[in-house]
Amino acid sequence: MTGAGDAVARLVREEGTRVLATLVRVTGSVDLAEDAVQDAVVRALETWPRDGVPENPRGWLLVAARRRAVDVVRREAKRQGKEAVAMPDIDPFPDPLVVRDDLLRLVFTCCHPALSLDAQVALALRTLGGLSTAEVARGLLVPEATMAKRLTRAKQKIAQARIPYRVPSAEELPARLAGVASTVYLIFNEGYTGRVSLLAEGVRLARLLVSLMPDEPTALGLLALLLLQDARRPARFSSGVPVLLSEQDRSSWDTSLIKEGVELVARGLRRTPSVPNAYVVQAAVAACHDLAPSYEETNWDAVISWYDVLLSVQDTPVVRLNRAAAVAERDGPASALELVDALTELDDYPWWHASRAELLHRLGSASAIEALDRAVETGLPAPHVAHLQRRLGSR
Repeated sequence: MTGAGDAVARLVREEGTRVLATLVRVTGSVDLAEDAVQDAVVRALETWPRDGVPENPRGWLLVAARRRAVDVVRREAKRQGKEAVAMPDIDPFPDPLVVRDDLLRLVFTCCHPALSLDAQVALALRTLGGLSTAEVARGLLVPEATMAKRLTRAKQKIAQARIPYRVPSAEELPARLAGVASTVYLIFNEGYTGRVSLLAEGVRLARLLVSLMPDEPTALGLLALLLLQDARRPARFSSGVPVLLSEQDRSSWDTSLIKEGVELVARGLRRTPSVPNAYVVQAAVAACHDLAPSYEETNWDAVISWYDVLLSVQDTPVVRLNRAAAVAERDGPASALELVDALTELDDYPWWHASRAELLHRLGSASAIEALDRAVETGLPAPHVAHLQRRLGSR
């Protein structure tokens, strides 16, 4: 695909999410809206590169998706011998506040407590993030077939339980927050591995959460974490290849995002005097990196100490893997490799193999090539594969 084609595809994906949110409100059905928007997206990808992008891309997609939805409803009504239910018209120039509210409604519909947390996150990633079923499966470390069934069951549950499409009342918000926060973080994280448009989507959704819950540590910590990571974006890639944190040009980091992120960390810490909040602690780790004048001057004792705090509330293999990366900088690759090798439950996780490849390379072991091959087999994103291949001189 050409550069112009890539730009059109990105625009279609970004606007498609907003159109989906509005169409769910209009139709009352996630399935119907998703099918209709997918049809509109396909048409846009076929015609826009040839005819040019319309003046109002979102309006074009809204109208095309609504027409498709109406056709489906009429055809289904005819098949069942019923009268088709009329759907309201859609304003092709919706107010930005309406679009924002539609997105929030979709977030909270996907993250209803009647669904399991796994199902909440999967459904929201699929609908809000625009990720394919395979991408969602990879992000949540489950087989694609399992994920397809989980998504189908989640949408059926929404329909059967008549889960309302609305932003919950204030007293209902805390019960939804875990799923919403996990979803927003994973949307951002998927963008961090290469789909840049999802970075902005994740930050935007995190800001919406803070506007809804300005004193909630999870919302504050999540936004802080995303801002502190996003601040490094200008230095993270060179010619499409990832640049190690140790080699990044810190002068290109966005200092305004770092300042805002650090202030949010402080607010989050003030609101968690006893039990640590996982997102606030992760943001504190990120702040240790962003505030260091250089990589060599990073306070690795502080980083590892924050990871120890995180393990007290979120003891997962991935957190232990990240802690091991910090140990490698303070105590050397041999100490870190011992910790990483103990995490055998991550055998299907590409970043575990990538971490082993890096540590083995530092130790001068030929086994680094085998670890790289396993990282590729388990789905390490292409830019990171290229980075490791360059590091290891394997290709």
